[in-house]
Amino acid sequence: MGYLHLNIEKQLVEKDISKNALCDFLDIPRANFNRYCRDEFQRIDANLICKLCAFFGCTAGDLIEFVEEESDKALYYKNLKKFKT
Repeated sequence: MGYLHLNIEKQLVEKDISKNALCDFLDIPRANFNRYCRDEFQRIDANLICKLCAFFGCTAGDLIEFVEEESDKALYYKNLKKFKT
């Protein structure tokens, strides 16, 4: 199964903003923020996404990316063949 990746680090680099500054704006502990940066989360808080979009001036689509694993691709093509025949 694939997973969601948050492009927070990319946005930080592009905007030349420190993680500490963003944590202050979001009012969350740095340890919690680092979990989002490392894709070590189970759920994404909608309010957090809204705050990130406001901070970076971007859309949710700019922040959230679905990363498909290779095994998912193989399963997809295997199932696709079943439905085509």
